[in-house]
Amino acid sequence: MAAARESLTPGTLVGCYRIVKPIAKGGFSLIYLAKDEESGGDVVIKEYMPKKIACRDSALRVVPIDPDYTENLHHGKKLFFQEVKALAALQHPNIVRVLAFILAYDTGYLVMPNERGRNLGAYLHERKGGLSTTFLLEVFVPILDALALLHRSAMLHLDVKPGNIHLRHGNQPLLLDLGAVHPLSRGRTRGGQVITAGYSPVEQYFRTGQVGPWTDVYAVGASLRTCMEGRTPQPAPERQKEDTLVPAAVALKDRYPAFLLEAVDWSLRMDPAERPQDAAQLLAVLSSHLDETQLARLTETAPAASVASHGIDHQGDFLKSPKPHH
Repeated sequence: MAAARESLTPGTLVGCYRIVKPIAKGGFSLIYLAKDEESGGDVVIKEYMPKKIACRDSALRVVPIDPDYTENLHHGKKLFFQEVKALAALQHPNIVRVLAFILAYDTGYLVMPNERGRNLGAYLHERKGGLSTTFLLEVFVPILDALALLHRSAMLHLDVKPGNIHLRHGNQPLLLDLGAVHPLSRGRTRGGQVITAGYSPVEQYFRTGQVGPWTDVYAVGASLRTCMEGRTPQPAPERQKEDTLVPAAVALKDRYPAFLLEAVDWSLRMDPAERPQDAAQLLAVLSSHLDETQLARLTETAPAASVASHGIDHQGDFLKSPKPHH
């Protein structure tokens, strides 16, 4: 009988990488710290291992927990391979970089560089909100620049949140957990994907929902507001029933500049059509409040992308756009 969804044991070889220890679990993957046997360097490996339909057999292979799930597992692996291939083509200093992709044990392994730093979600928990305007721009301007590349490449992240932002030295951010990345089909796709309460807009909850770049924009707005207040915004389905979320321009008017609060409120509009339609549109508004030196520093001079997924599961066009309307 197949075992439960167990992690690979330390010492297991995956290609030329030897597993050191498991460091995280998610709904669709297991994440490990591993060592490159050739260079001796540390890497992070994400193994496709969906929780609800797969387990590991005695030969370490990833197999369906029931024959009825065989097709589901095969389809999921196919999507995982497609997403990794698409991500490997992305080159951005604030997006995780793909070092290798390995097929082994009847599943796929995404290999990424390992880099020290801290998680924005954990840092926010320690600070309990109130992060400075300078800090927020240092983090979210590059993140929006990275998302703008995703959106121009007809891809969505669909799980932007503080826990998926890694802070390297000097608060240089890295967008993590691209396992949720979803390719756009004809510019639109249906909802029903990964959900994170407070960060996912209402269209993401339902299979009939039309998700798009505007969906990621909502999540950025929610992440910014969380960094300001220290608590997650009211979940979108609750807002749809009774919206008790006081506009940031009102609730935080004495603590942050009006342009930033207006951008947050614009991003958190319930109607997708009333939000910035992609990351580049929101980026254009925020970047208009930076001088050329600041903008160049935040969007062009970060080091080569790499990732530290410790405890975490899965160059922009500065387009002219209208200011938020109120």
